[in-house]
Amino acid sequence: MFTGIVEELGRVALVEGGSRSSKLVIEARSVLEGVRLGDSIAVNGVCLTVTSYSESCFTADVMPETLKHTNLGQLRRGALVNLERAMALGDRFGGHLVSGHVDGTGVVAAREPYANAVLFRIKAAAELRRYMVPRGSVAVDGISLTITEVTDEGFSISIIPHTLAHTNLGEKQPGDTVNLECDMIAKYVERLLSWQRGEKGDRAGIDVDFLRQHGFA
Repeated sequence: MFTGIVEELGRVALVEGGSRSSKLVIEARSVLEGVRLGDSIAVNGVCLTVTSYSESCFTADVMPETLKHTNLGQLRRGALVNLERAMALGDRFGGHLVSGHVDGTGVVAAREPYANAVLFRIKAAAELRRYMVPRGSVAVDGISLTITEVTDEGFSISIIPHTLAHTNLGEKQPGDTVNLECDMIAKYVERLLSWQRGEKGDRAGIDVDFLRQHGFA
């Protein structure tokens, strides 16, 4: 589990493999403090397992399913990546609940200066937008961000200078792909409200008719 507060920018030192699977070697410093084999580190919002490490880098395997649903397959040597260690129980919770299980990718449609911030407009599929609301949370390349607007094509986020300087958003331009993880609470609520149960598969979800029958509408 993560919070979406990026600890440092790492740099890809080596990419091994092909289109189906790969191995990443990432240069880092802060996230290596106290690291152990098997630890989880989020790379651009993707939870990866440390398979080996040294004083200056760590290695992680990327399986086919991860390459299919994230932008990790586009990484090349020298690319900057957002890094965050798994949260520790009792730490400050500065972002929001982030699982490191990316729901899909979006594409930067526009990048516009806005006073002391930069406004990013990101295209996202309808299956992802359904979980997005203005002032709600979303993880973009592993960064916990607040949604400023939701449209028929995507959503917008406003980025302060500190975030631009300490994450890979500083380098993102229109056309670039970003990993998206929607608010997990919204996904669980939707699942619970639409759950099918019963021996005959009777619908046991909550809808307007259910609420009306029980005096709520």
